[in-house]
Amino acid sequence: MDVKKFIHSGILEEYVLGLLGETEAAYVTKVAMLFPSIKRELTIIEQSLEQLALDNAVEPSPQNKLKILKSLGFAGHHINYMSAITKDTDLQPWLTVTARLMAEAPQENVAFHQLRQDDHLRQMLVIAKVDIPEEHHDNYLESFFILKGYCECTVGDELFQLGPGDFLEIPLHVKHNIKLTSPYVAAVLQYQFV
Repeated sequence: MDVKKFIHSGILEEYVLGLLGETEAAYVTKVAMLFPSIKRELTIIEQSLEQLALDNAVEPSPQNKLKILKSLGFAGHHINYMSAITKDTDLQPWLTVTARLMAEAPQENVAFHQLRQDDHLRQMLVIAKVDIPEEHHDNYLESFFILKGYCECTVGDELFQLGPGDFLEIPLHVKHNIKLTSPYVAAVLQYQFV
């Protein structure tokens, strides 16, 4: 394979922009794993396009912003200031908003992506491939909302089996742990400070 010719063909830009079909995209993914120079070039293109987008970003008009938020199920909220999760939280809007943060096959054992933080509430997207050992909290209520995967959570003497769309709030001072029952779990983790 002529790597330089492949890099200059324009296919990498089409890949980053999502313009390739499934077969072509799979091929680019494969050659990027085989040739470090192609992987480096993909990274450069991604970073350049991201910077271009940031440099030219405009705040949408209030009417358009409201339409976008409504389509995502978060009318009246800023995406970087998500609603608190509860037992009534709807799964689909959270999947939509966090989709770009979730890889098909997570690489790290545990990854955190900050979603919201203020004086009273902190939310993170957590993607875990390993069990979470026993812990307890004295100064904040912990709760989580499962987006993908399955797990068992022991809270005190109770066992909860959780999957997509399930919510669990952990009381203060109660020991708890999480055991994965699927290859990985993605969840919104929320701390409410007391």
